[in-house]
Amino acid sequence: MKSNWKLLALMALLSSVVTLAAYNLLGFNNRDVILNESSPIQAITGRLASMPGGNPGGTPGDFSTAAEAVTPMVVHIRTTMTRTVRQQQVPDIFREFFGDEFGGGNQRQPRRQQGQASGSGVIISKDGYIVTNNHVVQDADEVEVIMTDKRSFKAKVIGTDPLTDLAVIKVDANNLPAITLGDSDALKLGEWVLAVGYPLDLESTVTAGIVSAKGRRIGILDQNISKTDAKPDSPVEAFIQTDAAINPGNSGGALVNLRGELVGINSAIASATGYYSGYGFAVPVSLVKKVSADLLKYGNVQRGYIGILPIELNSTVAKEKGAKIGRGIYVENVVEKGAAEAAGLKKGDVIVKMEGQTLDSDAQMREIIGRRRPGDIVNVTVNRDGTERDFKVELRNRNGGRDVIKKADVAATNTSLSTLGASFEDLSAQDAKQLGVTGGVRVKKITEGKLAETDVEEGFIIVKANGKNVKTTKDLQAIMASVKEGEGLMLIGMYPNSSRMYYYAVPV
Repeated sequence: MKSNWKLLALMALLSSVVTLAAYNLLGFNNRDVILNESSPIQAITGRLASMPGGNPGGTPGDFSTAAEAVTPMVVHIRTTMTRTVRQQQVPDIFREFFGDEFGGGNQRQPRRQQGQASGSGVIISKDGYIVTNNHVVQDADEVEVIMTDKRSFKAKVIGTDPLTDLAVIKVDANNLPAITLGDSDALKLGEWVLAVGYPLDLESTVTAGIVSAKGRRIGILDQNISKTDAKPDSPVEAFIQTDAAINPGNSGGALVNLRGELVGINSAIASATGYYSGYGFAVPVSLVKKVSADLLKYGNVQRGYIGILPIELNSTVAKEKGAKIGRGIYVENVVEKGAAEAAGLKKGDVIVKMEGQTLDSDAQMREIIGRRRPGDIVNVTVNRDGTERDFKVELRNRNGGRDVIKKADVAATNTSLSTLGASFEDLSAQDAKQLGVTGGVRVKKITEGKLAETDVEEGFIIVKANGKNVKTTKDLQAIMASVKEGEGLMLIGMYPNSSRMYYYAVPV
């Protein structure tokens, strides 16, 4: 009997150590934010529920227990945003022939238009932290959160991450019902899941389906993605695919298992009409945990980069590259002074395992790396000339170092662009091809600043600035940084569905 008590005490101590280690690893040790994590006991209970005769959480096919528990933890998010709209009354053809003065300068003044949007969010802590999609709160002037009990709160955006389409917002409230974070790695194909949210501006809605795929990449987050993860703006897509009905408004809502644990944040649908056609996609909770922890602790996401040019193998690509195997990630190149090069990886290697997981896709690799920070060690198994070798790769930050890149440091690099009073995005490869250019930067939103003093309209695509080519926002940032006091900025570009070039002089 005494030995049993000693064993129980030892197990309790080990459990406490593991919990504290996980707490520090997630980055919440410096925040008063307590998240609910699923425990081994809960996991065991879930397994019992799936066994014949075992039924602690409801009979198979009965979703009511999970639905009733989770519904109060999923909130309705309504946003208000303002856009600057400029419209020309004079057709471009007349201006081209007769000049801007044709019609007595007949051009409408800029107008500010308000718009509203609707989405969902999931309460992750009792003191008001809520996780949602970046695209739900992006560019919002006001964010309102409505609980299932009809209480309404103004919310503050704590941080956003476009590369995973996640965001954390905060309401001033306490003792809120917070969801338990589950384990998306443990999800199995065919497992039942529930989608909870506010589709089509309806009241709280629950739908059921199964996990139909994992690690799915659909390209929805692509902007100007390159094939190398050494590029800081590479999206991380490894969606959970489900056939639970999801529609506009479900974005940011919960995907939960039958124990009511969060396994994903619903983000997108595959549809030709814009409405549910059978497939929905959710960001796995493994990424949600890491991204939300970073946003809370640092204000921005700390990304580690392995520093390779990866190519996903199949039998055709393997034959072209002369690879010994037809499955894995082929290393087309290694970044100079990057993490992979420092660890000993070479061009022509095939990464077959990462952290013990067999690699089938580039999306899977990015998701594994996306959970980690600069300085973290990743165990990599490589097939080199038919022989497997193990490497320990220490991930680097976007600057090639191991240090934390704080939000203030990132903001400092964007100071020059902020003076323009607009937000920008890199032109996608597809849009660039359609316009016949090699790259460009689109004006997403004009606020108060230098661009508001010109005739530049939202949607304008910048291809040159002060005579230099602009392919990415980094190019525009570098050009802005070189502009001396008193000098101006000459922007050259076009509008969508038009090949005509426009020239705008911007006072800087």
